[in-house]
Amino acid sequence: MRVLIQRVKRGGVRTGSVHNTIGRGLVVLLGVGKGDTEADAGLLAEKTANLRIFPNEAGKFDRSLLDVKGEVLVVSQFTLYGDASKGRRPDFTEAAAPAEADRLYNIFVQALLGLGLPVKTGVFGADMEVELVNDGPVTIWLDSRK
Repeated sequence: MRVLIQRVKRGGVRTGSVHNTIGRGLVVLLGVGKGDTEADAGLLAEKTANLRIFPNEAGKFDRSLLDVKGEVLVVSQFTLYGDASKGRRPDFTEAAAPAEADRLYNIFVQALLGLGLPVKTGVFGADMEVELVNDGPVTIWLDSRK
């Protein structure tokens, strides 16, 4: 499982009639790969919530999302498994099948909720517009297999 985490001042997602927004916190783009498990979802949810990428009074990365009481916007992103090492068209064969990816995406979201975080989501598998104001900019890549 892969997540691309962006620390934001605000973020939002829109698709059809669904429009969810957050204030200060994290926009998390989440990709599920073949062979990913519930343990991967739990591990990355815990890591995301506790990742110390918010500044303390001295401006040093020392606070987590839990510490700053930030919000989370989780957006499904199968293209995180795109492999463009050959040719010019990405290959997505390492991405999980949609039904399994949706199941693990929801487990990740539930794990964040279980940690007491306010979580908003996009619509799994939908064509979405994602907006964000990256704070820093700070962008972190996590992979449950590394």
